[in-house]
Amino acid sequence: QVQLVESGGGLVQAGGSLRLSCAASGRTFNSYAVGWFRQAPGKEREFVAAITWSIGSTYYADSVKGRFTISRDNAKNTVYLQMNSLKPEDTAVYYCARALRSNLYALQSYNYWGQGTQVTVSS
Repeated sequence: QVQLVESGGGLVQAGGSLRLSCAASGRTFNSYAVGWFRQAPGKEREFVAAITWSIGSTYYADSVKGRFTISRDNAKNTVYLQMNSLKPEDTAVYYCARALRSNLYALQSYNYWGQGTQVTVSS
């Protein structure tokens, strides 16, 4: 089993920054990619970013490219999402997840999910 715990969410003004963390316990992230998704009220959960564990390749949704950065700390078994230049449309619950399959953009590729952390961006 893998337990994922997100932290770092909160309320921030437009243009501000937040850094989300995703810490794994139990069976770790070793050899697995990790992704961030988000879900706004009334909308489907959508891909935000992902990082592979072996060489650290990164992938981003077009809506966050140039503003968000995903990174990982292997020693701490933690993945981060640095979010800069936040916009009100970034408001959502953010989830991290461990990938089981190679299509990192697809929800169905992930088999372990955290409980989510709320990010609210005020205008």
